Amino acid sequence: MRHLPRLAAFGLFAALALVSQPAAAIDFGDDASRWANDGECDDPRFSGPGMTQTPLLDSDILHDATDCRQAFDAGRIVFGKAPASEAVDFGDDAGRWANDGECDDPRFEGPGMTETPLLDSDIRHDATDCRQAFDAGRLRLK
Repeated sequence: MRHLPRLAAFGLFAALALVSQPAAAIDFGDDASRWANDGECDDPRFSGPGMTQTPLLDSDILHDATDCRQAFDAGRIVFGKAPASEAVDFGDDAGRWANDGECDDPRFEGPGMTETPLLDSDIRHDATDCRQAFDAGRLRLK
């Protein structure tokens, strides 16, 4: 299934509100994307809980206007990347599976996680993958 259930908002809303811009300043583009009008923003210029949970594609930039505008107007996304919580210790990239595009740290959950079994030895040892997925709204702390 292309779209996974939405991640629950858990404090990201406060961070998202800090980096918000007025809608008039944003060019939302058109609805030429294959995924336009499906209720999820697929434009990688945005971030937040109103985004699709599937990988973002550069080909969707400026081509999912209606979904992105509706999510933006509802306060479910912001233009730009939402900052990761400063309270999260992502650790380092010393894990065997670091930098493979999937988070292997069992402290997290969401569509940015690896599908392989999680190991306690990977706690705080896949920082780059986990931080990127967390910042994109594809992970949350358990």
